[in-house]
Amino acid sequence: MVVCGDDGLTQRLATELRYVYRQRVVVVAPGDQEGESGTAAVPSRVARLLRRSGGPVAQDTRWGHVPPLRHIASHSPTEAALLRAGVDRAAALALLYEDDETNLRAALAARRLNPGLRLVVRMYNRKLGQHLEELLDQAALLSAPGTDRALLDASTTVLSDADTAAPALAATAAAGSSKVVQADGVLLRAAERTPPGRGEVPDPGLCTLALLSSTTADPAGAEGSDASGTQGPLLLPDDRAVASAAGRGSVVLETVRYAGPALSARRLARRGAPLRALFSSRLRWALACIVGSVLGLTLTTMLLTEADLLHAAYVTLLDLFSINDPAIGAPITHQILQLLTGLVGLALLPLLVAGALEALGTFRAAGALRRPPRGLAGHVVLLGLGKIGSRVLARLRELDIPVVCVEEDADARGIPLARSLGIPVVLGDVTEAGVLEAAKVHRAHALLALTSSDTTNLEATLYARTVKPDLRVALRLYDDDFATVVYRTLRTAHPEALTRSRSVTHLAAPAFAGAMMGRQILGAIPVERKVLLFAALSVADHPPFEGRTVSEAFRPGAWRVLALDTASPAARRPDLASAHQDGERPQLLWDLHPGYVLRPEDRVVIAATRRGLAELLGGRRTDADR
Repeated sequence: MVVCGDDGLTQRLATELRYVYRQRVVVVAPGDQEGESGTAAVPSRVARLLRRSGGPVAQDTRWGHVPPLRHIASHSPTEAALLRAGVDRAAALALLYEDDETNLRAALAARRLNPGLRLVVRMYNRKLGQHLEELLDQAALLSAPGTDRALLDASTTVLSDADTAAPALAATAAAGSSKVVQADGVLLRAAERTPPGRGEVPDPGLCTLALLSSTTADPAGAEGSDASGTQGPLLLPDDRAVASAAGRGSVVLETVRYAGPALSARRLARRGAPLRALFSSRLRWALACIVGSVLGLTLTTMLLTEADLLHAAYVTLLDLFSINDPAIGAPITHQILQLLTGLVGLALLPLLVAGALEALGTFRAAGALRRPPRGLAGHVVLLGLGKIGSRVLARLRELDIPVVCVEEDADARGIPLARSLGIPVVLGDVTEAGVLEAAKVHRAHALLALTSSDTTNLEATLYARTVKPDLRVALRLYDDDFATVVYRTLRTAHPEALTRSRSVTHLAAPAFAGAMMGRQILGAIPVERKVLLFAALSVADHPPFEGRTVSEAFRPGAWRVLALDTASPAARRPDLASAHQDGERPQLLWDLHPGYVLRPEDRVVIAATRRGLAELLGGRRTDADR
């Protein structure tokens, strides 16, 4: 695996490939720069990160054998640098530079050097990325004539770190966990469950993924004990092992759902300006009082003048608008009624003007930003509507989670999205007094601090904790050491609250690593010191599945069938890990009957250990075998 980049995502991806997938990695990154005198070398940021991650060592006391890592010093992915890294004989290449043009040039050169190379390209321009993906896949297909596109191992995947990190951030706000896998637009998380008490019935979720170590007692994210002699986690246990695991915690697979208070569908889906929102409540009460007065005057006129109802109402309206003749020579009661009606008409004139102005202001505000509703509670406060915040906002909306956004820049990238979705937005600096109060943070369910400034995110988090100590918080911090210190301090100061510190590069690295392993890899979830992999496989390519029932295809400790792709082979999505396009619906069936017989044309989603997946992929049936 060759990884090219110059930021923290490069180191994260190299670590993910080595420790999770056990791959040999070559990193092309800037090396040490000479000092001003030419005698002292100044190590680059990526070089320091690579040295911190273990460098070329092949043994780790916690993870066992780890393949070595090699560093090629180069400031740009030139053709010479790619050849020195061995791209011509590599299995996959990741281009992670922040400049789209640099990644584009390197991708074209790499495809020419190795037509069968699996490419993963980081691009911010989505439209350009789609065209590049089609172009490079077509080039790889033409380089191997007669090969079916579905069977071609070489593929091009264009990813954005914002898109890949958004599901985990949304899951953190909804369920407090970032251990998520996206499959066909559905977010799945690995939920840790403490051992059930006496008389309690545990919730199995979709299935039980693992049984935790007997020493694990912290459901908030402990990684188990490293002490010798302790029982390690049991991955993919069968029903007998689950039933006999008394006193052990478990990891179950479940869909991500909003864990906050239930809100009415009317408040959640409110958009535009309904009729009763055109006028304020005081204006409506004033109008109701005038209508009541007019009805009373009409009835009084009908009783005193012995006129019918229509004639009495007509005369009252004429007096109301002061267009009737003066009641000179009429009975005193008629004159008094005319004067009272005229007074009501004087009160009606400013009321009509106020109503017209309020309606005009409401229509103008319908296309502007909404303010948080007065009685809103149990929502998520999202700080920052930049590249990351706008993606997270879209995912939260897909999960039907109420959101209030806070943004300082009125021209931020996510402002048009919030306006189109009808999401309330508070414009202002989160560090100023009153801004978080306007976002109703004291009644919020969670806070997502996703601005580009670490200090701003931390300051907003600390202030929000003073307002609501048990608030669920997830803050974006770029520096890893700083994030660790902040997490431990906040967790110690507020043990009753859930705190998570998230790095976008840390959350995006698993998606990039999965793409480098092939489009069949959906993601990975750590379980203490072990890893579970999720993949989408064709039944026809794997003899352990073909012709067997779902229960017969289950091998405890190796793999387990989780879902079935119900779409026809021609309409299947090539990459189930990618986000849904507009109008697409999930096609995966998760509630599979154990007696369902897997057919050759089926495609299934499985959970597997590293060894189990390697056995499945290594024993894949080829065209010659068929």
